[in-house]
Amino acid sequence: MKLQRTTLILLLLALGLGGFVYFYEIRGATQRQEAEVREQQIFAFTQEQVQTLNIQTQGQTLGFERNQNGQWVMTSPEKTPASNASISYLLDLLVQGRSDRTIQVPTNQLADYGLADPQATVIVTLNNQQTHQLNLGNADFSGNSLYAQADPGNNPSGNVDLLLVSADFQNAVNRDLAEWRIENDTPDADNPTPQTPTPASPSPSP
Repeated sequence: MKLQRTTLILLLLALGLGGFVYFYEIRGATQRQEAEVREQQIFAFTQEQVQTLNIQTQGQTLGFERNQNGQWVMTSPEKTPASNASISYLLDLLVQGRSDRTIQVPTNQLADYGLADPQATVIVTLNNQQTHQLNLGNADFSGNSLYAQADPGNNPSGNVDLLLVSADFQNAVNRDLAEWRIENDTPDADNPTPQTPTPASPSPSP
């Protein structure tokens, strides 16, 4: 009888240990991994939600808007059809981008990371009127990442959270104006391109 009671206790302990391993090590690991991915994600919106895009670099300020047909139009510094490829590349970094690491620094040290006067500021407005902002600063020591600040705001502690994001952002925002637009080669219906008159055939000699 005592042996059976001991066997039953050991069996219950084994079941309990197995349940702990399942819920903590297996299921818990999945939940922790999902939480870690959410923490590393820069923003949670999708490309389709973005209605307007503004990019301010130290060389130029650009504005873009999605029209009713879903195509991008440059609104500043001029109004012209925009390059969907250039815009999609930047939006993909914003939507799919992950932060390798987050560090907390005092506000008065932002200049050390190039974020007191960012090299670029990207502002998106979603179709629900929410806005999000990403400030891009200096490269880190490896050159593979940039220091960045997502949705900067006032922190009661006097510290700010900085992200390390892909250096691809630097290439995505620092483009010549020509790379952001599509030249419209279609003649304007109100001002058609004048046609060169066809020379008249010489009259036959009598």
